[in-house]
Amino acid sequence: MGYIKVNQEKVTPEIAKELQKLCPFNAFDYVDGELSINSGCKICKICVNKGPSGVCLFVEGEKQVKIDKTKYKGITVVIQQRHSQAHKVAWELIGKALELAKKTGEAVYAVAIGDNLIKIVEEALEYGVDKVFVYESPLLKDFNVERYTTVIEAFFKKYQVNTILFGGTPEGRSLAPRVAARLKTGLTADCTMLDILPDGDLLQIRPAFGGNIMAKIHTPNTRPQMATIRYKMFLAPEKVKPKGEVVYENIDKLNMHSNIIIKSYEEAQKVKDISEAEIIVAVGRAFKKKKDLDLILPLVKSLGAEIACTRPLVENGWIDPRRQIGLSGRTVKPKLLVNLGISGSIQFIEGMKESEMIISVNNDPDNKLFKISDYAILGDIYEVLPELTALIKDYMSNNL
Repeated sequence: MGYIKVNQEKVTPEIAKELQKLCPFNAFDYVDGELSINSGCKICKICVNKGPSGVCLFVEGEKQVKIDKTKYKGITVVIQQRHSQAHKVAWELIGKALELAKKTGEAVYAVAIGDNLIKIVEEALEYGVDKVFVYESPLLKDFNVERYTTVIEAFFKKYQVNTILFGGTPEGRSLAPRVAARLKTGLTADCTMLDILPDGDLLQIRPAFGGNIMAKIHTPNTRPQMATIRYKMFLAPEKVKPKGEVVYENIDKLNMHSNIIIKSYEEAQKVKDISEAEIIVAVGRAFKKKKDLDLILPLVKSLGAEIACTRPLVENGWIDPRRQIGLSGRTVKPKLLVNLGISGSIQFIEGMKESEMIISVNNDPDNKLFKISDYAILGDIYEVLPELTALIKDYMSNNL
């Protein structure tokens, strides 16, 4: 990758001001007559192409050595587990991997790390993988990012797979970057879509630049290609008669040393996972005070719904972060989602767009959620909510 270089000899206060105004990322600092580029730079080259001539220059980095892509075959899903119970995101990723493999003719693999993994292995085979590679040991029973990184590194060096997919869980988000750094390859986090080219190049698609565009990212010069994908983004495949193979790997020669020492556990307060909820009432910043959220309780009770929210309400400290919908929260696919006073940012929409039925209430006729809603109600939530609650109560009492 290259970088942007500033020709200080051509910098004047006027030019500095012009470039600061031109840059969409506020990446220019002008201090004591010197114009510098800060960490906000995305190397978009706007300053090079549209700025004053000769002030900003793009310097090419060292060219990557082209790899022989034919040496890397196989799409791999890392199964995340806790207490020998697989996270369901693994089955969704296997479904997507099987879909991608049809385009390239690659095999689909699963990697299971832990202890007492027999049930996980059997279930992975039922979802149609060609091979399950098992790394089993009491040392791997609980998630340890250092040991798990060592295992994935050893797996890749032995089998030279093309792609490795991780669930976008707390464990996956911790593990994947370490593996990418260890293997000196790329990683795209929180992909919302995946596709693949005939030569095996993985297209990793996710919102970028504040959600204003969908970026297609690929890793042409290194392997493995890596991505994290959140739960509920894809569908799990239908179970089939197992035909795959189980390969038990020996970890005796792997360095299982870890600097992480778990001295004690503290049970976290349990909050129902909104990703599994069938009915959700989601609230946004149109609610002016925390106390006003009590207004939704009759509706929530009538529907038997779970409460969810947008990011601003989490930042205000009004609702538990685990109830946030969106790219920085949870992805949901309920049978019914009621949106109350939500503006509809791309981050929120990406987290709920697959809901079966969507009802949205907002006072903005151009609200983005209206375009994807089955029912759009234009009005102030404080006026609409009591009427909507009464209407649903009446419907529920007469039809259930």
